[in-house]
Amino acid sequence: MEPIVLHTDRLVLRAPTTADVDAITAACQDPEIPRWTTVPSPYSREHGEGFVRLVAEWWESGEETVWAVFHDDVLVGMVGLHHITPHPSGGSTELGYWATAHARGHGYIVEACRAVIDWAFAELGLARIRWQAVAGNIPSARTARALGFRYEGLQRQALTSPRGRDDGWIAGLLPTDDRAPVEWPVLE
Repeated sequence: MEPIVLHTDRLVLRAPTTADVDAITAACQDPEIPRWTTVPSPYSREHGEGFVRLVAEWWESGEETVWAVFHDDVLVGMVGLHHITPHPSGGSTELGYWATAHARGHGYIVEACRAVIDWAFAELGLARIRWQAVAGNIPSARTARALGFRYEGLQRQALTSPRGRDDGWIAGLLPTDDRAPVEWPVLE
């Protein structure tokens, strides 16, 4: 699949390139990113270069789609659809994201994710998008709830990373969901 560029009112989403490696590397120095994701820590320029190469391979194979998110040509985060699984009755995928430290609290990731979700349901014919995060990742959960995801539960020791195993929260979004935020027991 060819990489797709998405636009919102404030943002441009595109596949990261080698020109973005320094910005990605700088962003991943923030301890909050590896704390909640599988991003390596410490994060080197070589990690950024490898990530950009991997993203290009994922787009080409169609197994994952990852966008760098820019506001006024400044990197503000990443959004990706991971483990895209086609199925005759509609495929599924997992939505993942992170925001740079300076971009948090501006609604950029919610805005970017909405564009990705709209594209995924329309263009990939998905029946379901899954969100999961390490239990306790309140900012990610708030973002998922704002996107209309429905909290589905706790997965004990289900998530693996360089840290080991973590309990994980899981939520889902269907194309027929109205996307209005609903109550989540972990956020009340």
